[in-house]
Amino acid sequence: MRLANVIQLGVKELRALARDPMLAVLIVYAFTLSIYTASTAMPETLNNAAIAVVDEDQSPVSSRILTAFYPPYFTIPKIISQHEMDRRMDSGLDTFALDIPPNFQRDLLAGKAPTIQLNVDATRMTQAFSGGGYVQSIVSGEVNEYLNRYRGNTTVPVDLALRSRFNQSLDKGWFGAINNVISSITMLAIVLTGAALIREREHGTIEHLLVMPVTPTEIMVSKIWSMGLVVLLASTVSLVFVVQGLLKVPIEGSLMLFLAGTVLQLFATTSLGIFLATVAGSMPQFGLLLML
Repeated sequence: MRLANVIQLGVKELRALARDPMLAVLIVYAFTLSIYTASTAMPETLNNAAIAVVDEDQSPVSSRILTAFYPPYFTIPKIISQHEMDRRMDSGLDTFALDIPPNFQRDLLAGKAPTIQLNVDATRMTQAFSGGGYVQSIVSGEVNEYLNRYRGNTTVPVDLALRSRFNQSLDKGWFGAINNVISSITMLAIVLTGAALIREREHGTIEHLLVMPVTPTEIMVSKIWSMGLVVLLASTVSLVFVVQGLLKVPIEGSLMLFLAGTVLQLFATTSLGIFLATVAGSMPQFGLLLML
């Protein structure tokens, strides 16, 4: 294998990539807008969900229920009247609206089974799905503790103290930003190398290369280093300017160590892209194999 052939073929791949505007747009999108939107999107877990309470009972047990909702899962509950509940839900001001009926405490102490109405804004799907169970669990816990006249404190034989390193606030956006960069590296490495091989096959240039004084190994290595270099540079720019700069995510580890690991991953993923492009007969088939 001649190094000069590998370098010249790799430069040819870079020039072909520069003339493909769609792949250029895909690279920019995958390492900028895609990472930003995925990291700042609403999390799947409950986080600062807006809740309002209609307290028609004005009793000690209703006050206990009211004070049981607090950040970071819920915002501080807003006390509203009954005629405001539907209007606020329709306006999207509240995700949950809890209606405590009158004489709720009296019915509890009388042994009856009073009901509390919970209205949920189902348009906020992820928070509504998990939040309904949270609200039910909190209300049931406060009612049971009130009836039993004590707060249930679970004692365990061993107290496990958890200390989070690097992400003390457990901000999912910090984790999501790095995770999306890694996902973009994997996806683009496969797509770029596979698209380069399929493009040459569709244009008929792969047959020209095979009759030239270059070996198949040199052709594959040139695609690996050229496309891997593009992904490596794009991921570096994304980490520095998007993750650290725009999203304000502190990276406490070694950036050079991360890039060294990226190089090892790129060798595997670009090789996988060449393999999938060899099996696929066209770009649509390659896309289906990529999704699998």
